Amino acid sequence: MAGFNPADMMRLKKNFQRFQADHPRVVAFFQAIRGDVEEGTIVEIKVTTPEGKERITNMRLNPDDVETLNHLIH
Repeated sequence: MAGFNPADMMRLKKNFQRFQADHPRVVAFFQAIRGDVEEGTIVEIKVTTPEGKERITNMRLNPDDVETLNHLIH
């Protein structure tokens, strides 16, 4: 695994701030569910392309996932 790169972290922070500005409903959704996220919670993700092609997946959260999500959406 590569070492910590401060420039990459700054880019990631800037990109996340832009994502928050561009998609406030998504950010608000994650903030709203923060108290409901616990080990065993299932998160489902659906992607629909402009052509209508759909892909769906899900995952059952483990303790590390919960910790990561809570840090991202605090």
